[in-house]
Amino acid sequence: MAVGSGDLGTLHPVPGITMAAVSAGIKQQGRLDCVVFALGTSAKTAGVFTTNAFCAAPVTLCKKHLAQTSPQFLVVNTGNANAGTGQQGIEDALTVCLKIAELKNLPVNTILPFSTGVIGEQLPVEKICNVIPDALDNLQENNWLDCARGIMTTDTRPKAASTQVQLNGQTVTITGIAKGAGMIKPNMATMLAYVFTDAKIEEEVIQSLLENAVNKSFNRITIDSDTSTNDSCLLTATGENSVQVTQDSTEFIEALDAVFISLAQGLIRDAEGASKFVTVKVEEGASKEECLELAYTVAESPLVKTALFASDPNWGRILAAVGRAGIQDLDIDKIAIYLGELCIVENGGAAPLYSEAAGQQVMDREEINIRITLGRGSATETIWTSDLSHDYVTINAEYRT
Repeated sequence: MAVGSGDLGTLHPVPGITMAAVSAGIKQQGRLDCVVFALGTSAKTAGVFTTNAFCAAPVTLCKKHLAQTSPQFLVVNTGNANAGTGQQGIEDALTVCLKIAELKNLPVNTILPFSTGVIGEQLPVEKICNVIPDALDNLQENNWLDCARGIMTTDTRPKAASTQVQLNGQTVTITGIAKGAGMIKPNMATMLAYVFTDAKIEEEVIQSLLENAVNKSFNRITIDSDTSTNDSCLLTATGENSVQVTQDSTEFIEALDAVFISLAQGLIRDAEGASKFVTVKVEEGASKEECLELAYTVAESPLVKTALFASDPNWGRILAAVGRAGIQDLDIDKIAIYLGELCIVENGGAAPLYSEAAGQQVMDREEINIRITLGRGSATETIWTSDLSHDYVTINAEYRT
């Protein structure tokens, strides 16, 4: 079950990036579950990672390698998170990196490892290492869909986004893929996301661009309020294009942010068991922080999420979530709550023109907007979430079977 068509449009090759997806048989024979990206020697890469204290072994190793040098290869496996695996997990992730390093005659710290899947199981190193030569022999510049499929876990469809922008008379390309359908409330990015551009971006600029893009996209989504042990998001600039991007490159930044937002929204549209794509917008707040706190309280309320799944215009659940969000000195008489264009709450109670039939019309939609105005300032924040269905419970109850 997913919301929307899932149409990805044209996925443009990024000069300097090649990739391959192969099957290591980690959980299922024949399924694409191992992905390799080759970045090139001139590429600059920035990353943001999970804030979970039990971060996975590949995250620990990836952060270490990224701090030491510019990576030349990324290797990603699905089916096994290599998290909660202790020192053996670090050694296993390093072994995978060493395999590529030896075959390409590179320092091991130029390889970044990533994993996603079941927590607490040892990484099947031999299976992964056995297929790496095949992946390296089949690197292509336009294999986005296979690679997007190769990093999926409970996702039902691949997530990718691509755009091109004209800068200084030249075409600059931005293309990325992502995965994630559950265990998602990122405090940094999402479960896994990789975005590439052929622009030239200096190291001190690319990290800032990435963090800003993440805060507008992956840090504005929640499916189930759980932050993964493996969340990783990378931005790579190959420098194959002569266009130099700076902090003031407005057109590029807008295009980059759009790709990140498209990927983040794609995760919500394919959330585990999702039948609704929900936008929660809080306006007229005293600060961005309180707007976010309120938006997440509404979006993560099990009662609100189950009402959304049932298409039940039970607006009292939204009102209750607003009231318990912990906002100090909240004047409920100034608050208005809207379902789509329909005002459902004002002056501390039901809006005079609200009707159950009108509320039902909004709740029957696949895409629903919840807008809350607080009447106490000028801050605004928006997040995206999904409903909570029977299928979500089933998927997660049967995840290891």
